Amino acid sequence: MRSLSLEGPQVSEVGFGAWAIGGGWGDQSETESVRALQTAIDHGVNLIDTAAGYGDGRSERVIVQALQQRPESVLVATKTPPAPGPWPPSPYCRWQDRYSAAYLRENVHQRLRSLRRERIDLLQLHTWTAAWNDDPQPLLVLRQLRDEGKIGMIGVSTPEQDQSCVIQLMRDGLVDTVQVIFNLFQQEAAAQLLPVAAETGTGVIVRVALDEGALTGKYSADHQFPEDDFRSRYFGGDRLQRTVDRVAEIRKDIEHFALADQYSLADVALKFVLARPEVSTVVVGMRSAEQAEMNTRVSQLKDLPDDLLEHLRRHNWRRGVWYGGK
Repeated sequence: MRSLSLEGPQVSEVGFGAWAIGGGWGDQSETESVRALQTAIDHGVNLIDTAAGYGDGRSERVIVQALQQRPESVLVATKTPPAPGPWPPSPYCRWQDRYSAAYLRENVHQRLRSLRRERIDLLQLHTWTAAWNDDPQPLLVLRQLRDEGKIGMIGVSTPEQDQSCVIQLMRDGLVDTVQVIFNLFQQEAAAQLLPVAAETGTGVIVRVALDEGALTGKYSADHQFPEDDFRSRYFGGDRLQRTVDRVAEIRKDIEHFALADQYSLADVALKFVLARPEVSTVVVGMRSAEQAEMNTRVSQLKDLPDDLLEHLRRHNWRRGVWYGGK
């Protein structure tokens, strides 16, 4: 267990990422989603991360269904998206148009209704822009909602194009948590974001630790994703071929250190992230009970050797922002 922020609750180091059970990764059975959630909880997961935009509330509804018969205390984090406009917000967007007080209040009440809760454990703004850092009124509105008992903790999920834009928010004490991308390919958070989180006591939720499944090693270069699976765009063009080639190099490193019989590729990817003490939890997508069992086993494994961790840094890949269409 790890602390979610300086004075926050204790959370499992592996959390449940609930995007896929909303349907954004292709057809998904709600029965299977509930099984995956319950299996994850059986294996010690006590944090679920979802969002309004995951299947237009479908993910939240499945979570309610899965938790109805569970006696355990499970922390549910969800996200409020900005009002319609560019994603991520452009430098010219006004917070008044994207996260007005009236809009935030209405959306938070929608989240409460969808999750059937009187208080949201952690409410995260789903994206942000540095243009609002000097006038962060949306976060002050969330403070008011926290004071009213509607929210427990306040967070921001970083825009992929500028993750460091939340550093000022952390230093100004405006957020309890930040949700960031950090994995074997995208290690830039180690430069400043993670150290500042330690300095300020900000909780860190890591997403995309398996690079949308690529770091499990299960894809070949000719793999075809269904059109309704967001990965068909994420790995569009030659991206999958380039990724598969780099995954093969990581596998060679694991074999070189004679650890292939102890750790799967996914184990190593997750252990690399969890080696950072600043990380509170890493949320991993789990579409089936089998995936839940595989992803939660990492907490039972020994830490990776320091020399392997250092060697794996060589896989940092400045590939641009694929979400932006490059």
